[in-house]
Amino acid sequence: MARLVVLGAGVSGHTAATFAKHWLGDEHEVVVVSPNSKWNWIPSNIWVGVGEMRPEDVVFELAPVYKKAGIDFKQAKAVSIHPEGKEGSDKPFVTIEYTDPSKKGETEEVEYDYLINATGPKLNFAATEGLGPENGHTWSVCTYQHAAQANDALQTAIERMKKGERQKFLIGTGHGMCTCQGAAFEYIFNIEYNLRKAGVRDKADIKWISNEQFLGDFGVAGVHITFGGYLTSSKIMAESLFVERGVDWITGAHVEKVEPGKAYYELLDGSKGEEEFDFAMLIPPFSGVGLKAFDKEGNDITDKVFMPNGFMKVDADYTPKPFEEWKGEDWPKYYQNPDYPNMFAVGIAFAPPHPISKPAKSPNGTPITPAPPRTGMPSGIIGKTVAQSIVEMIQGKTDKPQHHASMAEMGAACVASTGKSWWDGTAAALTVYPVVPDYEKYPGTGRDPEYTFGEIGLAGHWIKHILHYMFMYKAQLKPGWTLIPE
Repeated sequence: MARLVVLGAGVSGHTAATFAKHWLGDEHEVVVVSPNSKWNWIPSNIWVGVGEMRPEDVVFELAPVYKKAGIDFKQAKAVSIHPEGKEGSDKPFVTIEYTDPSKKGETEEVEYDYLINATGPKLNFAATEGLGPENGHTWSVCTYQHAAQANDALQTAIERMKKGERQKFLIGTGHGMCTCQGAAFEYIFNIEYNLRKAGVRDKADIKWISNEQFLGDFGVAGVHITFGGYLTSSKIMAESLFVERGVDWITGAHVEKVEPGKAYYELLDGSKGEEEFDFAMLIPPFSGVGLKAFDKEGNDITDKVFMPNGFMKVDADYTPKPFEEWKGEDWPKYYQNPDYPNMFAVGIAFAPPHPISKPAKSPNGTPITPAPPRTGMPSGIIGKTVAQSIVEMIQGKTDKPQHHASMAEMGAACVASTGKSWWDGTAAALTVYPVVPDYEKYPGTGRDPEYTFGEIGLAGHWIKHILHYMFMYKAQLKPGWTLIPE
């Protein structure tokens, strides 16, 4: 009997674990290690952040679902990986520390035959002084708990506006190396929509601040989309929406420090500025969760297994080279660690070889470049693909991965809410192919215009709303769950 251990139960890890168990049956073990007791459909956190959904609408308990599936669930955080085993045993293992209240603080060594690292990101609020809801002065929608706190603060601001007070809103990214601009984009327009619905829009100044070099970059170098029968850029589409909704913007910005009611930033031209606010939601940069790795003798090999940002090395080309020389083929296909072939990384846990948006630094040497996104649809596809390869290896059908899912060969659909209502809500629905642009195959835009298109309107909102229920249903492994695509 083989054992597959999956570290993390987000979109990618949960997808990998559930499909692997579905295909392997009771002949082999699947173990999931996650510090969280609940599964969170993160794309709907922005609606929690404006009071349009409750926290309980976007989560469910993992333990009953895994028990039903026959998956061994350990509510714990992974601390270290030992891919060579230890003296006296060649069996690789992971050291975990329980977060389960009944075992809190206890440690355990969990042996594995195959390992999937799906730990996701550490929300690195500490990278910017004063950032974050715990020890800083800004809100977040990165978790459902953070989103609920943000909504409480938003409702307080709305009450103040109803009493005649003017409020300044600052939404965007809180560091020059952030990703997930899309979540902030959705949040700023849902705030704008809800302020209109509350009848206080005239009392609000709303401003966007982002490390993108231009609106609509989203960490993927922007896209040229077929929109309304014409080929146009995401920059024009985004700017049009910002102007239409009366939202101002600052781009190419690295937030250096946040104080109560004030954010200090540096721009790509090296100039400095500051922005006052009454309410701020700034997405933090991501890093790896801090997993360590040790060889059989107990020597630290973390630098061998992980990149300096804490994300795991896989079958990508990490050779330093000028940005213009990178190609789609340099991106990973199998998500397999090059030194330990029974170890894989999926979703945000794998280290990308380079940014998708062109890197930039200010004259002061400050990097201001969006990190490449690896969330949502690509994350689910990668998790399922890796599970498929591992299952076949466990079953003895092959001795190496046979299924690949390069982001340079993968399309993705994104539905970005810009206001939640069945009757007058809107969302921008986009498809992008491929996610990582291929300028040799598609000169100029880097993407296939036939499969890269978008619209914004009420139908997009309906799709976003339906997807919420569809994926909550699928993640709970309800009847027919395997038929729902990633």
